[in-house]
Parts: sequence; structure tokens; C-alpha cells
Amino acid sequence: MSSGRVRGGFNQYGFTVGILILDTRFPRIPGDVGNAATFPFPVRYHRVSGADPDLVVRRGAEGLLPAFVQGARALEGEGVGAITTSCGFLAKYQQELAAAVRVPVFTSSLLMVPLVHRLLPAGRRVGIMTVNAAALGPEHLRGAGITSEIPVAVAGLETEKEFTRVLLGDELELDVDAAREEHVRVARRLASDYPDVGAIVLECTNMPPYTADIQRETGLPVFDIVSLVTLVHGALAAGLPPRLAS
Repeated sequence: MSSGRVRGGFNQYGFTVGILILDTRFPRIPGDVGNAATFPFPVRYHRVSGADPDLVVRRGAEGLLPAFVQGARALEGEGVGAITTSCGFLAKYQQELAAAVRVPVFTSSLLMVPLVHRLLPAGRRVGIMTVNAAALGPEHLRGAGITSEIPVAVAGLETEKEFTRVLLGDELELDVDAAREEHVRVARRLASDYPDVGAIVLECTNMPPYTADIQRETGLPVFDIVSLVTLVHGALAAGLPPRLAS
């Protein structure tokens, strides 16, 4: 409950995190970063026109940086305390987007990989699950601060039939049970192929609905964009405007 004199300056209040969301129509179930019911606190969305998922993932988001900068500035102007995105592949633009606004920017859950690596015992590597392993390149890892000294193992869902096809094809229907089975299968393969994996980071912001399934299957800690948004929300929640007037 507020008391005393407070100062405004914005049209709306109460948003800790703003989310730059791709220009999509595919289903976003609870747990997905693009479903507001995922969070127990309000988030603010800004749709980036023309940000087709295939263009962002498979074609390097070519030509889209100005639109994302414009969207980040719009969210900042609406009073959010930090900004994220709805695609982990935008890690390649981490530096540019962070420089474009005055609030913290965390483009991707991949930013957690260096931290997760520090949490693990010596000799362990970080597993990364992604919507498309072939498209996840050095520019994405560099953008997230993942250096060559951080051992990772990458597994993609492009080997499966449902999840990647629906997302990158921006299709209207998703078989959630099939997608869940695919996540479990790829996680099992990742853990089997790389027995030294000590934790998993989910690159894709559409993967968190399946985080618990991956945890149950592998017994490993699993980090995702919802983990990161929740962390950042906690860092900001008590300092949101309207603030006490001086």
C-alpha cells in the first residue's frame, strides 16, 4: 500500500519486465514466455512487426535490429524496469539492445550459461537444448558471454517432427503431448551422449512448459527464460514507479 506523496511520469504502472515478442501466431501455452499466465506478476509485451520466427532463427534476424531497438525503447518509455525477448537467438543482439536503452536488457536464457557453469563441479559441462542446433552459432554464444573456456553440449529439437516445425513454420496448431515427448527424448539423448553434463539451459523461450518433464527424466537442474525473468522481477519489484516524491 502506497502512502505519502508520489511522483508519476508514465501512463501505466506495475510492470517489472517488458518482453519483445516475435511476430507470431503459433499457440503459446502456459509456461511459454509469450503467455502472460506464465507469470504470477504482470509483464508488458511489445510485438516486433516482421520478426518472423524462421527469419530470426534460421536467417540470423537479418535486418531486424532497428525494429527491436525501437521496441525496446517503446517498452522503456512505458515504464518497464528491464527488457527481455521471446527468442533466445536474439542473444546475438545483446550488446546492441543493452546499449539502446537505460534499463537492463537480457535477450536470452543463454546469458545464464556462464553462471550455471560456475555452479557446477570441475569437469562438468552445461547442456543447451535449442529449437535448432544447426542455427545456433558462435555469434549467439558470444553475445551471451559463452567463451571457449565454458564447455557446452548442444542438442536441438530439429531432429523431431512437431515442436520445431510448428514454431519455425508459425503454424496454428501444436500437439502438446507430442512436443512434450520430443523434449524428453532429446533431453535423454543429451544426457546419454554427454554423461558429464551437470545442468541444462533451455535456449528456446517456448520450452519452459516442459522444464519439469526434463527435470524428472534427467534428474538434472534445468534453467530457462522463466527462471531468469523471475529472478529479474525480484530484483526490481520494490523499486517500481510511482516513487516517493522528493
